[in-house]
Amino acid sequence: MSPKYQKIVLFANGELPEPKAIAQKLGDADFLIAVDGGLNHMIPLNLEPDLIIGDLDSIDEATLQPYREKKTKIQKFPTDKDQNDLELAIQAALEMNPKTIWIVAALGNRIDQTLANIFLLTRDELRCIDTHLVDGKRDVFLIREQALLSGEPGQLISLVPINGSAEGITTKGLKYPLNNETLYPDQTRGISNRLTGTDATITVEKGSLLCIHETTTKNEKRG
Repeated sequence: MSPKYQKIVLFANGELPEPKAIAQKLGDADFLIAVDGGLNHMIPLNLEPDLIIGDLDSIDEATLQPYREKKTKIQKFPTDKDQNDLELAIQAALEMNPKTIWIVAALGNRIDQTLANIFLLTRDELRCIDTHLVDGKRDVFLIREQALLSGEPGQLISLVPINGSAEGITTKGLKYPLNNETLYPDQTRGISNRLTGTDATITVEKGSLLCIHETTTKNEKRG
């Protein structure tokens, strides 16, 4: 089945430290979803949601009213529910069979929400969909088999095994290479690597890796 949408972008209600950096990369998005209070990130960027979804406890009625008048599609859920708003939004996006999903502003100070949002990447339904958590400063995604990274020399790359150890990892283009090696969740070896050029490749034979790509260039020491 060919994708119905090439790129769906979800705006969550977490922190968005670099909104302009995100806005500059949304030209190819063909469906925008405001995840409850994520609408508050979209308004200053003059972005019109195609769907507003969630229990709507983070949007005041005055903010929501213009979208009701424009008959923007709104899906409201009870506050007492088994899923958080982002999970509901991802499910809605999956029903549209996209090729790519960007989830904007899903990270922040609420460590419980941040961890829950990160683990949503492990959903089996996302296996064949290019899915990223982005906020303008970092790009977080899951590597199940292989990934090609593009960026600038010196950018920070961390590889964290998720749901157990990850085996047969080989990297090219990183300062501290791995050659058919294993990373373990109770060790920190994969943290704070760096791009040596503009591209890197990462492959994993068994298990999966969470990749955190800091898309700003810094010069901290590895530690």
